[in-house]
Amino acid sequence: MLTWDEEVKPSQPSNFARTTQPAAPLTQDNASLEIRTLDDGARVAAAVSTPAYTSPIKPLLKEAARRVSAADKRIINGQTDVNQLVPFKYKWAWEKYLASCANHWMPQEVNMTRDIALWKTPGGLTEDERRIVKRNLGFFVTADSLAANNIVLGTYRHITAPECRQFLLRQAFEEAIHTHAYQYIVESLGLDEGEIFNAYNEVQSIRDKDQFLIPFIEAIMDPNFHTGTLQTDQTLLKSLIVFACLMEGLFFYVGFTQILALGRQNKMTGAAEQYQYILRDESMHCNFGIDLINQLKAENPQLWTPEFKAEIKALFERATELEYRYAEDTMPRGVLGMNASMFKGYLRYIANRRATQIGLEPLFPNEENPFPWMSEMIDLKKERNFFETRVIEYQSGGALSWD
Repeated sequence: MLTWDEEVKPSQPSNFARTTQPAAPLTQDNASLEIRTLDDGARVAAAVSTPAYTSPIKPLLKEAARRVSAADKRIINGQTDVNQLVPFKYKWAWEKYLASCANHWMPQEVNMTRDIALWKTPGGLTEDERRIVKRNLGFFVTADSLAANNIVLGTYRHITAPECRQFLLRQAFEEAIHTHAYQYIVESLGLDEGEIFNAYNEVQSIRDKDQFLIPFIEAIMDPNFHTGTLQTDQTLLKSLIVFACLMEGLFFYVGFTQILALGRQNKMTGAAEQYQYILRDESMHCNFGIDLINQLKAENPQLWTPEFKAEIKALFERATELEYRYAEDTMPRGVLGMNASMFKGYLRYIANRRATQIGLEPLFPNEENPFPWMSEMIDLKKERNFFETRVIEYQSGGALSWD
């Protein structure tokens, strides 16, 4: 078994929520007023020195006479005006943005009545099935928040292609919808909110996955982090790979498979329907991220060194092991016609696919997909799903085609 890369393993639990520093106030004279309360209760205004603020927009305004050329755009370290969406250079990003908008949905549109009745019925679900539901919600309620933080506080700031930024904005909104969906399921079933939402601190298999991810968020959301050097550009590329290929492209798949397997047995159909829509969204996020990674590599081939590839390979192997441990924890016994050992091959199959999509060799040769029906879930087009509740692509308004 490969040794875990100590460089990205935190030495102690990370207080992610408390590490974010507020941005410096925007002031004209590098100082601001702060209201302070004295010992006697009096409130006074005191001048506070603040770090100098440099606007990213002002330098661009000085070059207003120069129009943007598509050929000058870059994924990172671009010098063109990020506020000018067109002319397009990365049309694939714009097309994915439009496709994502067409697939809009909201959690409360899904009827949870049958799920509530089944959950409250003694013996309606086995204890192993209930464990799967709770463990999955425990992971996902915070995972999509981590993904949103990674986009909003990190990735978006460093991407200089406005077409790609447009997709990232939509993706961040979809992550919010996913968190809303999990909260909606928790509320509908009357689950203990403290137990579910704090599972990433209390359940080791969930905590291990989050602790794997958090250093890659913190690295690029550091206000002192800027791209432009070989080392920092590789740091950003590594973060993109971790979130597109390993979080959205691997860490979600045990949970998706388990909940959708429940739905296939006509259990927890409302939750399974929402997971199906989320799977569709996350597949698009993963595909966009892979395109972004490959475009960044094409524009910056110096980043794709043998040493860097070896490091990425180690991260793939570590992530695959963590997700398998999560599978063992969520299903210690066989359930739903599945067992944890089946997921070992499935996760290796997925890891191989993600690796080859970004130009790496397969990590685990000769692995096959033990759940071919999962591919069908992703590939289904405009037809009713197996719950017979709504159109599978859940497209909105005029975007919906009935052919």
